[in-house]
Amino acid sequence: MKEYWTSFASLLGVLAFCQTLLQTVFPPELRFALIKLFNRVFHWFSSYCYFDITEIDGVNTNELYNAVQLYLSSSVSITGSRLSLTRALNSSAITFGLSNNDVIVDYFNGVNVLWEHIVTQRQSQTFSWRPLPEEKRGFTLRIKKRDKSLILNSYLDFIMDKANEIRRKNQDRLLYTNSRGGSLDSRGHPWESVPFKHPSTFDTLAMDPEKKSEIMNDLKDFADGQNFYQKTGRAWKRGYLLYGPPGTGKSSMIAAMANFLGYDIYDLELTEVHTNSELRKLLMKTSSKSIIVIEDIDCSINLSNRKKPNNNINSNSGPSPDMRNGSGFGSGSGHEEGGGNTITLSGLLNFTDGLWSCCGSERIFVFTTNHIEKLDPALLRCGRMDMHIFMSYCSFSSLKILLKNYLGYNEEEEEEGNKANDVVLGDIETVIEKAQMTPADVSEVLIKNRRDRAKAVRELLEVLKLKAKANNSTELGNRTSERVEEEEEQEKRALESPNVDFDHLSSCDNNKNGEKEESKEK
Repeated sequence: MKEYWTSFASLLGVLAFCQTLLQTVFPPELRFALIKLFNRVFHWFSSYCYFDITEIDGVNTNELYNAVQLYLSSSVSITGSRLSLTRALNSSAITFGLSNNDVIVDYFNGVNVLWEHIVTQRQSQTFSWRPLPEEKRGFTLRIKKRDKSLILNSYLDFIMDKANEIRRKNQDRLLYTNSRGGSLDSRGHPWESVPFKHPSTFDTLAMDPEKKSEIMNDLKDFADGQNFYQKTGRAWKRGYLLYGPPGTGKSSMIAAMANFLGYDIYDLELTEVHTNSELRKLLMKTSSKSIIVIEDIDCSINLSNRKKPNNNINSNSGPSPDMRNGSGFGSGSGHEEGGGNTITLSGLLNFTDGLWSCCGSERIFVFTTNHIEKLDPALLRCGRMDMHIFMSYCSFSSLKILLKNYLGYNEEEEEEGNKANDVVLGDIETVIEKAQMTPADVSEVLIKNRRDRAKAVRELLEVLKLKAKANNSTELGNRTSERVEEEEEQEKRALESPNVDFDHLSSCDNNKNGEKEESKEK
């Protein structure tokens, strides 16, 4: 046994001597050249080609690395035996990923590709303004040489698109608002954000189903229309104008649009924006795949119709205060001096349809107003507001959606229900158009009695009847007052009419009276 250990020690000594001799005869440069030559010969005869995708490219993060990591975390691609779990910031979903030095096989257009996640220790770093991670991470993609020209470019583009889709799906949507007074946050951004948790969807939105389907198809065509907008030379954006009485669901419509498309919302408060240049900066800081909202635009700043005469301006007294501080758009001066709000109509139009509106892509502009007649026609034309959506009073089809949302009522139960409910619903259908109640008012009645379905429907019918009766009496009163005003106006015109020959009128009256007496004698 001792002889074996002696022989083994002698062999180790010989190996150590040979290693020292090789290092002396073959310097490191020569050994590196031999290894490089060996790898080149190996790759020359190999049927595969390899592509390395590192986590950090120089000092910048490699976007393709993050995209590959997200793509391989999709449920379709999870086939590895050991996976890592991650949850990103502002995300409600858990994603899967490859563990260190693990291998996974993927399929694209009938071609097999192999991904390997390689993690190695980074060598000691020199002084740097941006310290690098201790570990060097990267992916290695292996493809057969005959398939390289067929799938490489299209495969990487597919990975980028798939990663963006996964990122939007996993990340919680955000609701942004511009900072008060144009101040910047700690990162130098003029927008403040909170997680967007509004539950409104098109399924729960109280609106005519045909109109709702039309809006959904238009949104889907916009989201899938990148090639169309590029081919036609149009900016990839679209404008929606929501108008109607208060309480008809304009804000719920915006939330449903955001949840349907998976877009973030930028709620722009125009009263906090002082100049056109500040408005442009806010627009440049918005991201793609977003909805930019200006609610109650007729109340935010003066956007009145320029074609209507302005009675507040007196030629002797000079311009009004609104014109002096720049909030009136009729001036069109565009000066951004002074402490007041100097946003002009031209600046707002450039914000929605000018050159500055093209600094991003796939964005939707939504304006809301209760009085569309107060807005300038230049703001309403196609290209700025492409689709005008009237949010009307609650109809019977909209009421069915509210009954389903608050009372769990559906059409199958309506067909199989008792006759009493059918009679009540029939009465509601006949009176709901005359009542002119908003979905918000109807919802309030249903919420109070949501635990008793029959009571809720009966009380709703009573409220609708009272509302219809009140509207009818108001309409009759308006008609009567209009008639009285017309008669009074006619009397005033008759009294104020100039050059009336009263002698001629009296002679005509005497002649008429004489003719009447002669006819009586006959």
